[in-house]
Amino acid sequence: MALLQISEPGLSAAPHQRRLAAGIDLGTTNSLVATVRSGQAETLADHEGRHLLPSVVHYQQQGHSVGYDARTNAALDTANTISSVKRLMGRSLADIQQRYPHLPYQFQASENGLPMIETAAGLLNPVRVSADILKALAARATEALAGELDGVVITVPAYFDDAQRQGTKDAARLAGLHVLRLLNEPTAAAIAYGLDSGQEGVIAVYDLGGGTFDISILRLSRGVFEVLATGGDSALGGDDFDHLLADYIREQAGIPDRSDNRVQRELLDAAIAAKIALSDADSVTVNVAGWQGEISREQFNELIAPLVKRTLLACRRALKDAGVEADEVLEVVMVGGSTRVPLVRERVGEFFGRPPLTSIDPDKVVAIGAAIQADILVGNKPDSEMLLLDVIPLSLGLETMGGLVEKVIPRNTTIPVARAQDFTTFKDGQTAMSIHVMQGERELVQDCRSLARFALRGIPALPAGGAHIRVTFQVDADGLLSVTAMEKSTGVEASIQVKPSYGLTDSEIASMIKDSMSYAEQDVKARMLAEQKVEAARVLESLHGALAADAALLSAAERQVIDDAAAHLSEVAQGDDVDAIEQAIKNVDKQTQDFAARRMDQSVRRALKAIPWTRFNMPKIVILPHQDLCPDGAVLEANSGETILDVALRNGIEIEHACEKSCACTTCHCIVREGFDSLPESSEQEDDMLDKAWGLEPESRYKLPGARYRRRFSGRNPALHYQPCA
Repeated sequence: MALLQISEPGLSAAPHQRRLAAGIDLGTTNSLVATVRSGQAETLADHEGRHLLPSVVHYQQQGHSVGYDARTNAALDTANTISSVKRLMGRSLADIQQRYPHLPYQFQASENGLPMIETAAGLLNPVRVSADILKALAARATEALAGELDGVVITVPAYFDDAQRQGTKDAARLAGLHVLRLLNEPTAAAIAYGLDSGQEGVIAVYDLGGGTFDISILRLSRGVFEVLATGGDSALGGDDFDHLLADYIREQAGIPDRSDNRVQRELLDAAIAAKIALSDADSVTVNVAGWQGEISREQFNELIAPLVKRTLLACRRALKDAGVEADEVLEVVMVGGSTRVPLVRERVGEFFGRPPLTSIDPDKVVAIGAAIQADILVGNKPDSEMLLLDVIPLSLGLETMGGLVEKVIPRNTTIPVARAQDFTTFKDGQTAMSIHVMQGERELVQDCRSLARFALRGIPALPAGGAHIRVTFQVDADGLLSVTAMEKSTGVEASIQVKPSYGLTDSEIASMIKDSMSYAEQDVKARMLAEQKVEAARVLESLHGALAADAALLSAAERQVIDDAAAHLSEVAQGDDVDAIEQAIKNVDKQTQDFAARRMDQSVRRALKAIPWTRFNMPKIVILPHQDLCPDGAVLEANSGETILDVALRNGIEIEHACEKSCACTTCHCIVREGFDSLPESSEQEDDMLDKAWGLEPESRYKLPGARYRRRFSGRNPALHYQPCA
């Protein structure tokens, strides 16, 4: 069952009737530009009919060259010839030096630690080099279309993080291009192949380019492309095949010196030529540096087999994330020039149990898909027949009290997306809050990646839990994240656009997903412990405040019992026994119930005495409809000097059997329509008393269905990490 290439009939071929758009595959080894003409997507060639543009730039004092001309100079002037710059995007200098120690050009660090490449044209960063490649592609498109481009879609690896995506957009702007969207390369390939409207199912997009590997599992349904899961390796590609083969040739030729850049380039060119030849031949003769020898396809396969196996392991993880089996995949789309290697096609076919699709040139398929998407976004045709849903690769969330991560947007959520969640304060009188944005799959902050921090100031000074802060995460179509925090009552807000300085390393990318599965049970236990410790701290702080205010309500013996319970809770909260902490919290609650009732009664009496009834002009009391108290509800008149309880009893509403007048019925049975603004809201302990009065378990109102973990106060807003802000 083959996938059909998309073509749109009925579109005019006249350029002046259409807006000019292009799709750009900004590749590690080669780049392409494509457009849609007469309803057909096609890549654009240079004057010599070559569609690929080598992603190589050669710099001189008086200018630079891009592509084939630059690659010709690579062997003669390696220090000024920059290739595979895509691998350097979004990385720190230290990361580059560790990962790519054999690069032939020199680096310097900028003031913020980012890499600057030493060239004859001066110090250049990777963004500038990428911009020069984009300018060359844009010039090719402008000449072919006889007009300036209105917009472009640029593809990026699915595993590019915020820094790498932002760097790509910056390079495009530097090149004078209007970016319509950044598009994941595997998703672009799916668009290029397309589907007829009746076909549904799951496909895998296996993208092995020069510098990156991506695997995407997509569900295709009625013209809708939904990315179920992505995976891969941001530093694995055909370039690695070339370097392995070059090292093998060096060993066979007996060339020990790696410092001679000219010989290094000759070896690499010979390896690339041999790799291409071995796609069709069983063996190839190599001539380099005065050595001649023969290399067989079997030898080449043996060299690259471990790398191919790594790609299949990533495929297995992606399938697991998508919740599908390999035999459920209907088609496998091959993308990237490295998929021409026979061993790659053979192993991929064996893994998925079907021969992969290669009907569209794997070098061109991504650019073609980007061109189709650009044609839609620029407004040349309606997008009603195709909906594109990309996903974020790692969960996004915030640090909360106890060093926990509260996930706001889960991994593999389709983008663009906006999600909001309410949080609250942890300390009485807290007027500022530190917002710590996290990325990762683990439950604890220490196991996830920090993306950004910012502060929200101007929060009203309320008791702990009194303020309500809504934090909104928004990920745009390019995968860039912005976070906004707003205090609801005042409208005060703060926001940040997350632009990390450096990209994720390979070990971080691989381990963040793997560890989330390996340590799932351990993480849940750690989270439960942290939550209990946070709750213990909250209970103790609340109790200390209550004792400081109303200790006179207790006898010496009662005070001693409460102090002992609090001391025991403080002691066990230092340990790691979740059950012991939970039992100690319950014991404190039990020992303080009478104290809470007395405080509640005292606070209500103080409030009532402080308010002269004459100023209220006979307020109306609304009795809440309650099946046990007042089935039909009632509106009762209050006489001057009466309490709310007296009004209810006078009108035959028997409520003393429930709370024994301990709560004055201001917390759940009655609402004062006017006046009584000075009455405080019910406290948690007061609410617990009411629960008990009605025969309910204390805190039963907090046991909400569908809670992910058993939290004592899961119905409340979590408190963000408390950090006083200057």
